Amino acid sequence: MKGMSLLKYQKPKGTADILADESAKWQYVEAKARELFKKYRYHEMRTPTFENFEVFSRTSGETSDIVTKEMYDFHDKGDRHITLRPEGTAGVVRSFVENKLYGPEYQKPYKVYYMGPMFRYERPQSGRLREFHQIGVEAFGVDNPTLDVEVIAMAMDLLNSVGVHSLKLVINTLGDLETRKNYRQALIDYLEPFEDQLSEDSKERLHKNPLRVLDSKDENDQKIVENAPSILDFLTEDSQKHFDTVKQLLENLGIEYEVDANMVRGLDYYNHTIFEIMSDSKAFGGKWTTVCAGGRYNGLVEQLGGPATPGIGFGLGVERLLLVLDAEQDKLQLDDELDAYIVGIGDETNVKSLEIVQALRHQGYTADRDYLDRKPKGQFKTASRLNAKYTITIGERELQENKANVKNMETGNEISVSLDDVINDFAKVIK
Repeated sequence: MKGMSLLKYQKPKGTADILADESAKWQYVEAKARELFKKYRYHEMRTPTFENFEVFSRTSGETSDIVTKEMYDFHDKGDRHITLRPEGTAGVVRSFVENKLYGPEYQKPYKVYYMGPMFRYERPQSGRLREFHQIGVEAFGVDNPTLDVEVIAMAMDLLNSVGVHSLKLVINTLGDLETRKNYRQALIDYLEPFEDQLSEDSKERLHKNPLRVLDSKDENDQKIVENAPSILDFLTEDSQKHFDTVKQLLENLGIEYEVDANMVRGLDYYNHTIFEIMSDSKAFGGKWTTVCAGGRYNGLVEQLGGPATPGIGFGLGVERLLLVLDAEQDKLQLDDELDAYIVGIGDETNVKSLEIVQALRHQGYTADRDYLDRKPKGQFKTASRLNAKYTITIGERELQENKANVKNMETGNEISVSLDDVINDFAKVIK
């Protein structure tokens, strides 16, 4: 209708289209991760993007920001309470329990990794979207602090392998059940005199889960907790031994670290070792920003109905990592090579051009051709723009003589060869 504006369809707020050029960067990071995880003997697990609400409300903690503010949850047509996964660990643990992967027939530690989208309803900002992507690992069945250090080392190796080297590792311990019980009371005793000054969120958490107050983003809350008692003063003998071993093993591997006694992480299921790996990339204005984090969660399998099984893992935000790589383009080594571009001159070369391009692909080469009936000059320009290593040119005369002109685009050398050789053994032609 005249005067009627065109309806514009746009992606939902907090989501992003990953276009073809950008996708190459994602594939680069994912390929590096798969390559590294294979060396550490981790295997991929894929879980649903949505789970029953209780999987996350029970594991993440009823007072955590994820549960109280950020989860995309709804009732489906069968009135089931469903949640789009806000993080990867709980779904993997649910699968671990449901499929009885704790059985004696499975190797311990049972080591898996995952890649995929996660969903949190929060204010979109650079590197933090409502649909975001994580790469993560989980290892079950071993309570040895050596595994804690191996997981941390693997996270550092992963970031280094994609080209991120200016990193800071920050660690802490949340101790065992007795540690947290004693510390919880000491923290409540310290915070209660400040209750009227706390933010509304922290007031609500004060008696339900006071450790959450340490994680508050409110500036006034942060000032109050500056002088709070340290959990490191409440560690049991076993917890202290576990943490001391972690620190010693990190030192033995030459991995530098800092201890931050106020770090608690944003999820309630952690105990003992927790860690964050930060980058001071110019993508974050030179400010230290977390790009990978994780820790130990020895009670999580039990919470979802399984036997007592220790676990540890980490999660890495892909969008945030790509911000770092985009800020330093030289660290991206994207493979988009074109081995050969077929230049067909005249309509009669169309069939043979298609035959050649398919034959090269079947031989393991990347190959392309013109589909727009462009003049030879336009086709050669395209080959140059795509950085083709070779051009293979055929025209009416070449068809009649069963020949093709193969040109090395780097040296400029050009030879006339048999079309049969190109189609059957291109390696021999370019040798």
